[in-house]
Amino acid sequence: MIIKETLGNIYAKAVKEKHVERVYLRSDDLLKRIQRVKTDHGNEIGIRLKEEKKLADGDILYEDENNMIIISVLPEDVLVICPATLKEMGEIAHQIGNRHLPAQFEGNEMIVQYDHLVEQLANELNIPCKREKRKIKQPFRYVGHHHHD
Repeated sequence: MIIKETLGNIYAKAVKEKHVERVYLRSDDLLKRIQRVKTDHGNEIGIRLKEEKKLADGDILYEDENNMIIISVLPEDVLVICPATLKEMGEIAHQIGNRHLPAQFEGNEMIVQYDHLVEQLANELNIPCKREKRKIKQPFRYVGHHHHD
């Protein structure tokens, strides 16, 4: 089976009770337009998206009267940083920027892929943080950048 487009997302529409097969992906696999995957029931599926659309957690790859195949993103090892003040946010954001680490924001949380040096730095600066496994909605994207002399 070759999937050329997604059929919506289970989080965005009402879904009737059906038999569900899941394709488990890492968040960086969501960026791949062409890939071969296997469901949790052992069925192989080819994904060849026509357009430049990123996949997302909950995307429906296949659906019929009784069955559906959806994407489930695997939890990642992340560091959740919770600065209490604007000063703390500025300090940690500056340090993360110097390391060119991609960050995501949810509410008052800054989320980065786990890095023991960033965790150590946050602890030294007394900025609350915690390491956890979390489903990331969007893949971390590294921004190509170099310093000019």
